[in-house]
Amino acid sequence: MPSEINPETLFFQCTQCGVCCKGFGGTYVSEADLLAIANYIKRPVEEVRRHCCTLSGNRFVLGQRSDGYCVFWECNCTIHPVKPLMCRRWPFIPSLLVDISNWAIMADNCPGIKAEADYGQLRAYVNAQLKQ
Repeated sequence: MPSEINPETLFFQCTQCGVCCKGFGGTYVSEADLLAIANYIKRPVEEVRRHCCTLSGNRFVLGQRSDGYCVFWECNCTIHPVKPLMCRRWPFIPSLLVDISNWAIMADNCPGIKAEADYGQLRAYVNAQLKQ
């Protein structure tokens, strides 16, 4: 993909609205994610797992408050410097490689997603990002 393509302006520019932090089925966290979060908020990993996560199948996801927001959302992400991989990748997620039209669905909810993005360029960018 040509280096002059800047995904921040071509595909997406975060508005920090928090829509992606609310009710999208859970953000999986790895042990590395949990350790980074625990160190960042200065709590033991087991406490973070017990109080901030729920089990989904055999993997942990960040918990959600009763209003549907992530437990770490308070008008902005309180763990932004160490946010989990799923959060760092948003909106360039694997499901786009399965069905690129998911981009338009996501754009209906996220004001930072540019719905008119060229799907060929978008697919190439997402593919490259997911290989990193």
